[in-house]
Amino acid sequence: MNFLTMDINIAYSMINMKLRDFYSTLDNLCDDMDISKSELVERFEKNGYIYSENTNQFIQK
Repeated sequence: MNFLTMDINIAYSMINMKLRDFYSTLDNLCDDMDISKSELVERFEKNGYIYSENTNQFIQK
């Protein structure tokens, strides 16, 4: 799965599900899945989402 190129709505849903069910932080998810955290956060921000450490989810701005 390439969350950096797939449809943002699908990526949003899948990333949040993985964060909710399997990973306690975005860093853990990115390390485990070999994803650039900075690229992922930048892509989501460009599409109107920010990462909330409090909820461990991407949320709409």
